[in-house]
Amino acid sequence: MSCSSHLKSAGDSSPGKVVTAPGFKVWRNAVYTPEGWPEALRADIYEPKGDGPWPGVLLIHGGGWAKTDRRSDMESIAGRLARRGYVVMNATYRLAPKYHYPAPVQDLQEAMRWFRARGDTFNLDPRPMAVFGYSAGGHLAALLGSMDDPNTPPIKAVVAGGAPVDLRKYPGPGLIADFIGGVMTEYPDAYVEASPVTHISPDDPPVFLYHGGFDLLVRSDQPVDYRKALTAAGVPNELFWIRGRGHVIGFLSDGAAVRAAIKFLDRQFR
Repeated sequence: MSCSSHLKSAGDSSPGKVVTAPGFKVWRNAVYTPEGWPEALRADIYEPKGDGPWPGVLLIHGGGWAKTDRRSDMESIAGRLARRGYVVMNATYRLAPKYHYPAPVQDLQEAMRWFRARGDTFNLDPRPMAVFGYSAGGHLAALLGSMDDPNTPPIKAVVAGGAPVDLRKYPGPGLIADFIGGVMTEYPDAYVEASPVTHISPDDPPVFLYHGGFDLLVRSDQPVDYRKALTAAGVPNELFWIRGRGHVIGFLSDGAAVRAAIKFLDRQFR
């Protein structure tokens, strides 16, 4: 069977195109959702050059869970991970306001199953993979890492940058309400269920958090309180501050934070 046919999901007539870059190759726009899924969703797969097999990372973009596929925002991080020896699945998911929680979580769980099922194609290590995201993507990464789903491949490590981990702190109209489908008085249970901080248990994978010290969109109490809860549960964790940076500028100047995150992943996998 050809590599391109491995990338087809049922009903997909345009499998991912392979492009090369220094140190890795990229399978572009592979459809990972099966026929009958509410929407055809795509991912880019970054495969390191060399013998492998390589540990896997599901990479999740931000953007307020809303409107636009922003995989392009994560290309730099994907390249850095691939050059370090990680197979990366840079995936999008269903977006608000058309879709609401738990749709993105279900999508990314499907992405992990699709990724694992094609391990031979991408030279993927069979061990549990990591999840890595920023902002809304960091929230989804943390949520995936803390949820117990026997039908989803296990997660070995979580990297969450700029992540809102307690959605109950945003009870009114705004991005969170668009993601959930309404304000907290309307959907109190969903605000709890969609908050990673409410799912922490001692068997959770290690977590690396990074955050802008002047982040006024996702304030510093989010990672601080999350880290306290992780520590109380006995979950290994680290917190890296991007000093003097806000939410967007912190992402655009995240070089040191991403280097520290990759070192954290190296410690988990090697």
